[in-house]
Amino acid sequence: MATDRAMMDSQYNPVATEEVATPSLSEAGDSKWLPSSNPLIDTPTFEDPPGLKDTQEPSSASVQSKPSRKRTLTFVILGICICIILVAAVAIPVLLTHYFKKRNQSSERSNTSTSATPTPSPVLPDGPLPTAGTDGSIIRMDNGELFIYSNNYGGDWATTPDDPFAPGGKAQSWSKRIGSEEWVWGTDVIRGVNLGGWLVTEPFIVPALYEKYATVGGFAVIDEWMLCVAMGKNVAKELENHYATFITERDFAEIAAAGLNWVRIPIGFWAIDTMEHEPFLKSSSWTYLLKAIEWARKYGLRIYLDLHALPGSQNGWNHSGKGGSINFMNGVMGIANAQRTLTYIQILTEFVSQEQYRDVVCMLGIVNEILWKTIGQTSIESFYYAAYDTIRNATGLGTGNGPYIVLHDAFQGLKPWENFLSGSDRVVIDQHPYLAFRKDGALTLEEMVDIPCEWAMATNRSSRVFGVTVGGEFSTAINDCGLWLNGVGSSPTNTDCAHWDDWEHYDQTTIDNLKKVTLASMDALQNFFFWTWKIGNSTVLQKSSSPLWHYKLGLQRGWIPKDPREAVGHCASVLQTSDVFDGRHPSTAIGGSGAGTLSANQARAFPPATLSPSFSGTQMTLLPTYTATGTVKTLFAPTFSSAPSATVGTGWTNAKDQALAYVPVAGCDYPDAWDSVNASLPNTRCTGTKPRG
Repeated sequence: MATDRAMMDSQYNPVATEEVATPSLSEAGDSKWLPSSNPLIDTPTFEDPPGLKDTQEPSSASVQSKPSRKRTLTFVILGICICIILVAAVAIPVLLTHYFKKRNQSSERSNTSTSATPTPSPVLPDGPLPTAGTDGSIIRMDNGELFIYSNNYGGDWATTPDDPFAPGGKAQSWSKRIGSEEWVWGTDVIRGVNLGGWLVTEPFIVPALYEKYATVGGFAVIDEWMLCVAMGKNVAKELENHYATFITERDFAEIAAAGLNWVRIPIGFWAIDTMEHEPFLKSSSWTYLLKAIEWARKYGLRIYLDLHALPGSQNGWNHSGKGGSINFMNGVMGIANAQRTLTYIQILTEFVSQEQYRDVVCMLGIVNEILWKTIGQTSIESFYYAAYDTIRNATGLGTGNGPYIVLHDAFQGLKPWENFLSGSDRVVIDQHPYLAFRKDGALTLEEMVDIPCEWAMATNRSSRVFGVTVGGEFSTAINDCGLWLNGVGSSPTNTDCAHWDDWEHYDQTTIDNLKKVTLASMDALQNFFFWTWKIGNSTVLQKSSSPLWHYKLGLQRGWIPKDPREAVGHCASVLQTSDVFDGRHPSTAIGGSGAGTLSANQARAFPPATLSPSFSGTQMTLLPTYTATGTVKTLFAPTFSSAPSATVGTGWTNAKDQALAYVPVAGCDYPDAWDSVNASLPNTRCTGTKPRG
């Protein structure tokens, strides 16, 4: 995601969108609005019972009848006391019930950001629970919890306990069933959401996790690297708890119920392996990625798996694992870090290309938001070509052979990539246009509602010329307001953030205009993934910040459409153009005739002839590198208690793929892989003794 990006320019040019008749929408049900403010707890006023106010001593005239009067007074007082007790017995429970009802309402409202609209408690049916169902059916999760499946769009869920890789669910009536219906590029439309902050943490998405470990050793905990250091011996316990609770099976069911059919899941390289002093929790997040694949199959969702964080950092932002300097394809360890990444890409590709997983994991992103202005065009293209070559050597060419390969546009817009890797097999270009970081001055919300439609023409053209084009990230945010949106300790550039963080009190006009921003973005990008599904509560704020990045909250409050198909045709009236995408990608881009027949001028040397910041000539030969002589690690597969003998795959789909892993050369000293941009070069190239691996 886009944190630490106050310096980033969005370079997307206005153009046209497709004029498509809006399809009839399935009934989404009424919006369940939550109250806009916390009520005050009523404080009851108690009055003294009659006869106890201003009690007087008996007068001297009554002394002669004192015993009788005293008995009478005693009985009166006793009667009054009994009445008080009876009144209290009735009134106090009522008042307490009223008090706790008010307090619970207040609590529910304060937790709106992370809680779905309450649903009735499931009632267990007689006999075993079903293994498939539609709207209203009951589902038991792995942790034993039950919930009611609610889907107004004709979706269903399906799981086969003794055959975990059988065809799964159908997210909506108009989406393709996993395992039995083929996705048709150019016809089927991706309507997706990111699961940001889950398997790669980000401070602004999961602030409570970072607030718990505010500083360590006097240094601010600003990224996952420092978070793992701060957690120390508790790192496994803390992150496992986060993985298990932040996103669950129920989220996948709710995503399908929101009319969405894809999820983009960011992972860090540490899901596969770590080296030396890297503090990241190794492999645990892979366990949860396997759960995600299982849940996606069950509820009919496809996965765009994104390698979000690379060794050395590809952009210096916190979501790359470690904020600070960029040591990927940049600086002294830039080539070594890229070589190591190619091994990780090979390992991921071999796993997801297995027949058990390829119908769910359909796209693989090789790097998230690589920074063009630091790394440079030559080095980025060199790595992209090497990654493409690595993947297609593993999978082979043509439809069905491995995932679509996703390249990020490096924030250059789509046009510069039109002719890159022309003729390549099933390559996708991914853009991340964010209104929040525009540099065109302060605009009002009303002035920004149509701006996203400007992205449509470039998207249409890219779809015709390059191939499959997606918007891997966007949000409804029109500014950079939000706790830690630009990194821990940062301050937003916007001066009206108190208003935008007070999402409980948005008026209807504001909500309506924000929804227009969302609809325009969805329509212009066409195949989209909103960033992100949910934002966790801050323990300091006692609620969620960054509301316009929070799909689930926007769905509840009204600035996200109940049915994302509502966006179709939204931009047509704005742009008034006939320049539309007709659904026909270049044949090679979708694995058709000629796929993989790249011309010689499309090849890029790896390593490149030069490397930023200033290496060239003989200096390039002195850069530390790894050697491709190591044993390749394979990723572990899931286990199923209901199908212990299920064929889950070996982690490797192509026995002919014999490429070895890049590993350090034994006997050679390497500078810090995360902080060596300007480290000294050795006078001679180190050849070491023998490779480690």
